[in-house]
Amino acid sequence: MEFKDYYSTLGVAKTGTEKEIKAAYRKLARKWHPDVNPGDKAAESKFKEINEAYEVLGDPEKRKKYDELGANWRMYEQAGAQGGANPFGGGWNVNMGGNPQGGGFRTMTQEEMEEMFGDQNPFSDFFTTFFGGGGGGARNNTGGARSARGRTRHRAGRDVEHEIELSLEDAFHGTMRRLSLKHDGHARTVDVRIPAGVGDGSRVRIAGEGEPGAGGAAAGDLYLRVRLAPHPVFERKGRDLYVKVPLSITTAVLGGEAEVQTLSGKPARLRIPALTQNNQVFRLKGYGMPAVGKADEKGDLYARVEAQLPTVVTDREREHWEALAKGEGAKNSAA
Repeated sequence: MEFKDYYSTLGVAKTGTEKEIKAAYRKLARKWHPDVNPGDKAAESKFKEINEAYEVLGDPEKRKKYDELGANWRMYEQAGAQGGANPFGGGWNVNMGGNPQGGGFRTMTQEEMEEMFGDQNPFSDFFTTFFGGGGGGARNNTGGARSARGRTRHRAGRDVEHEIELSLEDAFHGTMRRLSLKHDGHARTVDVRIPAGVGDGSRVRIAGEGEPGAGGAAAGDLYLRVRLAPHPVFERKGRDLYVKVPLSITTAVLGGEAEVQTLSGKPARLRIPALTQNNQVFRLKGYGMPAVGKADEKGDLYARVEAQLPTVVTDREREHWEALAKGEGAKNSAA
């Protein structure tokens, strides 16, 4: 069993005041809190050490006993192993920063700590040996805490997150996906409805489809993080869509109509005024992406026209182009 230097853990001197110890704890608790470091096992371990150290040093009575323990801790350990009473026995609670950004403190029992970090004792053997355990639970004849291992822990299942790739069409219309999920060697399939309007990076929650809970507790949730595949025709910006529309030279000059692709599958007709310039943008209201849960609320579609130069001309067309060129030359001379 390793001796725990709680002063070093909190970074305070042995002569530190109660105020200094509390300030050091709060600073470290905010830094290493699981809510600030989700999924970081190293931060989780550090957070446990900090709370254990403050449990002892933050309590004047426990701190006094810890200071008295000093270099004699091996002697007390051996006495306890031989059936002697633990001179530092007693119940305990853990003071934790309930809000990782600061605020007050709250007291958590061992059971709450185990539910937070998993079904295992969150404290070291050193702490359990010399400062008891069990959070006020029943104690055996030797003064040690009765183990909670034999009890069934009611612990909610953890949330699970997966990435899912969608086409822009799927995001526009909404879609159903059948997913194969595995946990502890067991596989199952889940049919998931993806709502219309989801964007790149959106999270879709499927309640109760995460990891199973322990002891009959509720399962966690499944979160699907959406990744939209690039589209060959449309570009999406928020709820608006952008598309390029090819336009003949004659339509650009004389005016007319152009057909615009839409994600609904039905093309829209765009009126082109005479003398439309190349790369001019037209707005088609209500042809963009729907809002999630509000199918009637849609963004807009912006069509950028691109005048297309002919690649082949007939003899008669060439005559018209030559006549046009002569007319432009005469107009320039007159000017």
